[in-house]
Amino acid sequence: MGQRLSAGTVLLLSGPLGSGKTTFTQGLGAGLGITQTIDSPTFTLINEYLTGRVPLYHVDLYRLDKAGADRLYLETYWDGEEMEPGILVIEWAERLQYLPDSPISLGLNYAGVGRCAEMHWPMGWHNEVWNELKEILKSDAVLVNEV
Repeated sequence: MGQRLSAGTVLLLSGPLGSGKTTFTQGLGAGLGITQTIDSPTFTLINEYLTGRVPLYHVDLYRLDKAGADRLYLETYWDGEEMEPGILVIEWAERLQYLPDSPISLGLNYAGVGRCAEMHWPMGWHNEVWNELKEILKSDAVLVNEV
């Protein structure tokens, strides 16, 4: 995904502790060409990685309530007016009261000894990217169902 997504993409991640939200973000960062270690920003709240193909902004709302999440003013990241446009990944996104237009939602959960992912992609949004991603996922023997 990191090789295909464009600046301005917002990914809303949800799922229980240990379900793979930070691991997903690490893989996304690798695809962007980021060589820095990508750690969970549980205590720093926001980590910025500016050395990849496009910037990666990694947010973790685990320790915040809805009002606290609002005080981060994350719209400065997804609007791209005050921050250089990049890919914004928000862990524990269910704590947001206000959402950006057309985010990608990714729900992660446990599935036996592995993980299960459910992705909601906005209709008509970058269909060529979604089609490429489906092909990549199919080639990795991962079941992809369109809803």
